[in-house]
Amino acid sequence: MIKRILILEKNHPFIIYTLKKKGFICDENYHDSYDKMNLSIYDGIVLRSRLKIDNKFIKKAKNLKFIARIGSGTENIDKDYAFKKGITLISSPEGNKDAVAEHAIGMLLCLMNHIIRSNHQIQKGKWYREKNRGKEIMKKTIGIIGYGNTGKSFAKKLSGFNAKILCYDILPNIGDTYAKQVHMNKIFQKSDVISLHVPYTKKTKGMINYNFIKRFSKPFYLINTSRGGCIITNHLVKALKNGKIYGACLDVLEYENSSFENIFNKNTLPKSFFYLIHSDQVILTPHIAGWTKESKYKMDKKIVEKIILLNKKLNLKNNYKKY
Repeated sequence: MIKRILILEKNHPFIIYTLKKKGFICDENYHDSYDKMNLSIYDGIVLRSRLKIDNKFIKKAKNLKFIARIGSGTENIDKDYAFKKGITLISSPEGNKDAVAEHAIGMLLCLMNHIIRSNHQIQKGKWYREKNRGKEIMKKTIGIIGYGNTGKSFAKKLSGFNAKILCYDILPNIGDTYAKQVHMNKIFQKSDVISLHVPYTKKTKGMINYNFIKRFSKPFYLINTSRGGCIITNHLVKALKNGKIYGACLDVLEYENSSFENIFNKNTLPKSFFYLIHSDQVILTPHIAGWTKESKYKMDKKIVEKIILLNKKLNLKNNYKKY
């Protein structure tokens, strides 16, 4: 049974209000490191990215039944150790899937039609029409790598553009009416646009490297709204310079810290980063693809629903054991 929950970051008021209304005790701690907390009294924790939930944290929180991360990724959690301890991991990718999909399409439209560049030029009194002749999404082939919540939402929203949409995923049989699931070789052969919608794991870390990029039959546009570490930035810059990649829409960067707060807190940033920020071929946003007013509520709502459902399951399990 879940009784006491620790909230580690400020979220939509809906979370605490609803959990308390359902009878849970909710404590808030938005500043302390975990070694200053009495974690043993909590049955669950709710956070985004403020703290790393490693095995030392989990050992201190010896009564944990769940760890809830608001958002889609769980890379700040030692998942293997949590599973070993029988702790349920909860996330809410359903809550921001539409925000991410809309953002990805918005960035792609801006890049393919030179919207941001031409806006800056007009602000400087320059009126370049032919230089800013764009390309249409219509009849292009879009390759989606990772066909989970955000990948599916991206494909659904693209369906009105009359493009051919292909998807690749490590799980079989998850293609749908919006995207045809194919082998990765087909993605390499046909894609005009690639959009990443993968979790950050050992397998996806640095997956977009130059050897990967070289396998594409033609130049393409690249979108990344998943995790910055999935792309080796130096290799991306090389591909932008030699024309293997037409342009990149990056909401996430390899140089982000674990809390995704501010890359400029670092003492030094590599030359490849400065190439990106000065390139007309690149659009950058500060990890805000899933960061809408609507998604903030929807993610928190989904977390609450999953906590309540987990508690019901635990209660049923306990009652069953009594008999």
